[in-house]
Amino acid sequence: MIVTRFAPSPTGRLHVGNVRTALLNWLLARQAGGRFILRLDDTDTARSTEEFAQSIRDDLQWLGMAPDAEEKQSARMARYEEVLGALAAAGHAYRAYETPEELDLKRKVLLGRGLPPVYDRAALQLTDADHQRFEAEGRKPHWRFRLDAALPHEWDDLIRGPSKIDPASLSDPVIRRADGSWLYMLPSVIDDVDMGITHVVRGEDHVTNTGIQLQMFAAMGKPAPLFGHAALLTGADGALSKRLGSIGVSEFRDRGIEPIAVKALLARLGTSQPVEPVTSDAPLLAAFDISHLGRATARFDEAELERLNASILHHTPHSAVAGRTTLTEAEWNAVRGNIASVAEAEQWKTVIHGPLAAPALEADDGAYVRDAAAALAALPFDDGVWAALTDALKSATGRKGKALFMPLRLALTGQPHGPDMAALLPLIGRDEALKRLGA
Repeated sequence: MIVTRFAPSPTGRLHVGNVRTALLNWLLARQAGGRFILRLDDTDTARSTEEFAQSIRDDLQWLGMAPDAEEKQSARMARYEEVLGALAAAGHAYRAYETPEELDLKRKVLLGRGLPPVYDRAALQLTDADHQRFEAEGRKPHWRFRLDAALPHEWDDLIRGPSKIDPASLSDPVIRRADGSWLYMLPSVIDDVDMGITHVVRGEDHVTNTGIQLQMFAAMGKPAPLFGHAALLTGADGALSKRLGSIGVSEFRDRGIEPIAVKALLARLGTSQPVEPVTSDAPLLAAFDISHLGRATARFDEAELERLNASILHHTPHSAVAGRTTLTEAEWNAVRGNIASVAEAEQWKTVIHGPLAAPALEADDGAYVRDAAAALAALPFDDGVWAALTDALKSATGRKGKALFMPLRLALTGQPHGPDMAALLPLIGRDEALKRLGA
């Protein structure tokens, strides 16, 4: 069974990049009938809050991507301690005591010599007496994982293809700080092992992390998941934008964007597949293939999302919005082709049922509209009444095009643009239409 996970830190609200990562993992799991797990990486106790954790749950629920299970790293500290002890006993992890200032000085010296700022592993030379002395001085160690060229550091990436890191070019990563708090690397590996994660899809900024973490899986004697690294999102202009870090689910909701529109766009960004208006997850799941994601940066365009949202609403049946609109099915079907949000559809309720203030018309248009009232009164009021009315007026007045239609639209709806009048006029009704034309 394919098992994926989405692992945000509850230190803020989800932004569009987070949503895309969650979606790719959700699609991968759902397409295969697998499991999708939410893992809250809340080891940063100073910044992690339950409020942010709940907002993440709510956002996933709104998107229709509720997880099959939830895990919290804060509940697993004893497990991390246990694994660290085993890694240390096997020589894969070691204690170091350099302060941030001392490490910074070492880096500057190496850079000054034209060398890469790789940690020199001085801590590996410490004796038991050295450790006892530091302990007596009250200095707490931080812990590092020991990289080894003999351990796995190559993988076949689900998106990027053959990938690797050079362990010799990297410093042994700190996995636990001197204050006892954990960094991302090792807890994430332990969780993936314990939760049976089979596939991890994340941003390409994690490529180096993956090479390091492969060594951690091997050091634990456990198989690693398959990894895929998606190109990061850019703005519509092709540049990495701070704006992308602030666009999130709450903004989508406030702007009347439908959840399916968010998924339909993000599922196809960075692929050669066209972005298409869909009204359910089924087409997205049927066409999803993680290998279709390219290595070029994917452009997220807010304007494209709004256009897609409108197009989706134009195809959305009344049953899908029945709980969010007071429009009847006939009213919804009449107006949906001219709306950008469900809230906008509600504005047509007043247009259909009134009351509606009479618009100001040119003198000759006013006379024309009063004649239209008389013509309408003599016609059968059925589904073809609009065509019958305009045909009669065209023959009687010689008007055509905008001069024929616009005064009638203004008098009947108060709007210069909108849904097809052939669909609206029967909904407005005979008496109300005669009243508006007569006004």
